[in-house]
Formats: sequence, C-alpha cells, structure tokens
Amino acid sequence: QVHLIESGGGLAQAGGSLRLSCVASDRTFANYGLGWFRQTPGSEREFVAFISSNGIMTSYADSVKGRFTISRDNRMNTVYLQMNRVKVEDTAVYYCGAGTQMTILSMTSTDMYDYWGQGTQVTVSS
Repeated sequence: QVHLIESGGGLAQAGGSLRLSCVASDRTFANYGLGWFRQTPGSEREFVAFISSNGIMTSYADSVKGRFTISRDNRMNTVYLQMNRVKVEDTAVYYCGAGTQMTILSMTSTDMYDYWGQGTQVTVSS
C-alpha cells in the first residue's frame, strides 16, 4: 500500500505561481509512474501531467503545456507540479496518482493509477 500526501495548494492570483508536492510513503517509489490530475465539482478527474519512473519522460495536457512542469526526486519520494502563469480555469482539487502499468498511450487514464492522494485545493482568482 502506497500512501500519497499532497501539499502546496492554496489561493493564487491569475498569472501567479504555485508549487504542489506529493510525498509517498513507499520505499519503492522509484518504480512508479506518477501523474497529476485535477477535478472540479460535477466533473470527472482529468489528466494534467505525467512523469515516468526514471523521470526521463514527461507528458502534459494541452491546457497546461508550457505553463506547468512536473518533476520528481526519487531520493525524497516526492513528485512536484510547478504551476506558472496560472489561470482561473486551473481552479480545482489536484490529486497525485501512482501506478506501474501505464503506457505512453494510457497514462492519461485514471484507471492506470493504483494509488491516489487525498487532494489539495488550488484556487485562482482573477
């Protein structure tokens, strides 16, 4: 069982920045592909960003490409999401997920992630 704990959410003004962190409890953290997803009330959880287990491959939703950066530190069992030039439409609860079965074609699907954190709220004001 892998426990994931997100932090770093909060209130930001449009155009500002936030940095989300997700710490994992498992010492096999380096074996997992990691993703950030977000969800608004009444909507499905949507893909934001992915990073492979070795950190070499990353992928982003079109809506955040060029503004958000995903990274990981396997020594610290932590994955980060640097959010720059945030927009009001980035407002959501952000979740990190971990899994071992995703491929380049399936990384955007929540079904590929075995473990999830509790989420952290991000609110962007205009």
